[in-house]
Amino acid sequence: MYSSTREIQVFQVSHTLVAASYIHMKMRNQCNYFKVLILCILAASTHAQLELGFYTKSCPKAEQIVANFVHEHIRNAPSLAAALIRMHFHDCFVRGCDASVLLNSTNQQAEKNAPPNLTVRGFDFIDRIKSLVEAECPGVVSCADIIALSARDSIAATGGPYWKVPTGRRDGVVSNLLEANQNIPAPFSNFTTLQTLFANQGLDMKDLVLLSGAHTIGISLCTSFSNRLYNFTGKGDQDPSLDSEYAKNLKTFKCKNINDNTTIVELDPGSRNTFDLGYYSQVVKRRGLFESDSALLTNSVTKALVTQFLQGSLENFYAEFAKSIEKMGQIKVKTGSQGVIRKHCALVNN
Repeated sequence: MYSSTREIQVFQVSHTLVAASYIHMKMRNQCNYFKVLILCILAASTHAQLELGFYTKSCPKAEQIVANFVHEHIRNAPSLAAALIRMHFHDCFVRGCDASVLLNSTNQQAEKNAPPNLTVRGFDFIDRIKSLVEAECPGVVSCADIIALSARDSIAATGGPYWKVPTGRRDGVVSNLLEANQNIPAPFSNFTTLQTLFANQGLDMKDLVLLSGAHTIGISLCTSFSNRLYNFTGKGDQDPSLDSEYAKNLKTFKCKNINDNTTIVELDPGSRNTFDLGYYSQVVKRRGLFESDSALLTNSVTKALVTQFLQGSLENFYAEFAKSIEKMGQIKVKTGSQGVIRKHCALVNN
């Protein structure tokens, strides 16, 4: 009980203020809740996830069109498998897997104009697939997904590993030469540089060893490693980490002078089109062609992994490789409302 009318009035005012404060707080919380809800919805639409069979409803024949074209042409040009997986790698290491490596530039400042990409092949191959997919489903399938699918299908078609390729990537609209130079590992990269560049993409040392294993197929020009043969430290010397007998063989029969820019050398001699464990065998024998290959022996972790994969089964290597390249294929992907679907892979939409 209250002793006076004044006390009752004070209580009533106080009670009203408390009630108003409570209502205000509740409304504010509800408002914040809806703000958060809206932000969550926007985030979900912006950062949608890749998924297997993304085009099942929007373009059900898309993946089969890619696979058919690859299988039809790869048997006549098996070396394209190495070219396409390299393109996939170079694309994902710059701005994520967004097909920015395919864009042309009027001032020659796109990724494809950067030194690491001057020997990348397969642009026309991707364009031809894109035209077939566009004829089936205009404006639906991204160039980024076509790169990822083509790399997988070409390796599988030549007897290599098969891996899952979730789709739903969208294409970027920016392509920058300097970013390619900064982010793509070079043949002369040392271990510290390799580890840093891979870590920047969310890849670890196991991924480094496994993805380097793709060097079991493919070729290189002498210019990518001739300094190891003729002028390693600028004094006309040879790289001591390269097997001397192998170096002699290369200088005698392949790269006969430091200025040779036309001769082609197999990365894994004798099995350039076979996805096997030969690369790791070459590395252990100190016959990895690039400094980046030899670098794997300069770290105890990566050296142990090289030995582990070499001594293991081919099936195990395939399974582990699949995990790493699936991981690589999801680097900084654009999905949902991000990016675009380019009509022509080399051009930004008008």
